[in-house]
Amino acid sequence: MGLGLALVSAVAFGTAGSFGGALMSSGWTSGAVVTTRISLAALILTGPALFALRGRWRALRSSLGVVALYGAVAVAGCQLFFFNAVQRLDVGVALLLEYMGIVLVVFWMWVRHRRRPRWLTLLGVVAAVLGLVLVLDPSGGLDAVGVIWGLLAGTGLAVYFVLSARQDDAVPPLVVAWGGMVVGALTLGAFALFGALPVHAATTDVELFGRNMSWLVPVLGLSVVAAAIAYTAGVGAARLLGATVASFVGLTEVLFAVLFAALSVGQVPGALQLVGGLVVLVGVALVRATESSPTEGGEAAAVPPAADAAPPAKIGV
Repeated sequence: MGLGLALVSAVAFGTAGSFGGALMSSGWTSGAVVTTRISLAALILTGPALFALRGRWRALRSSLGVVALYGAVAVAGCQLFFFNAVQRLDVGVALLLEYMGIVLVVFWMWVRHRRRPRWLTLLGVVAAVLGLVLVLDPSGGLDAVGVIWGLLAGTGLAVYFVLSARQDDAVPPLVVAWGGMVVGALTLGAFALFGALPVHAATTDVELFGRNMSWLVPVLGLSVVAAAIAYTAGVGAARLLGATVASFVGLTEVLFAVLFAALSVGQVPGALQLVGGLVVLVGVALVRATESSPTEGGEAAAVPPAADAAPPAKIGV
């Protein structure tokens, strides 16, 4: 169940680049893409979240701190940092730097919970990172400021997985995702209001799947698939699998992004990228095989719910 949710989340997140790229090619700024994506997703999830919250408002109030951190850092911050990196680096390099956050997840579990990773887990880290290098094929010089933005995006990604893995059955994953979207939308709106995030949108047709179509198609794809479904499934998967395993399965997002780009905009991966994809899968398999599931004494079971909580408030990405 957890692995299935993680793959659903990875597939959904993998569509974001193609949908967002289609909009930006038609005149949208990255700020407009991100803000629209998160704001509409928050609106879409409002009804289901309120239904899931019936009778649990006190639990949500006690978790406001976690949800605020989740929304500000893992939702708004991570995306803002990533697109700032893209302004100075190739998209592939920026994405590679962002996914260095998985190393931070392993390190955090080691330091915070004294869970020293097994040697196969460390081997999985190396394999997954090397595989990403092959898939993304980064080239050219690196801008120091862009590298910093990319690493900050990686920090946001690590926060996303760690906070998503918190065991708080009183607040459903759907509500955590919705709350993070609301906070993220407000945060991005504040950045835009103060001029820190340029926002410009257009209503011209976009090119997607080899044909011209309404700009509403990628907007809905970003909001429903790449945000509402992706974040909700991701939180649920992290609770079932734990932060480490969920973060490594999340690496498959890159593979799905490459596949979706090939189908939607004709960007066919080369042989080297395909080899890299197989190496990523090997790394994921190593981590999945060596890290126990929550029901087998893994991360979620080994760490009591209160261990991650900020008493009495909780935080979430």
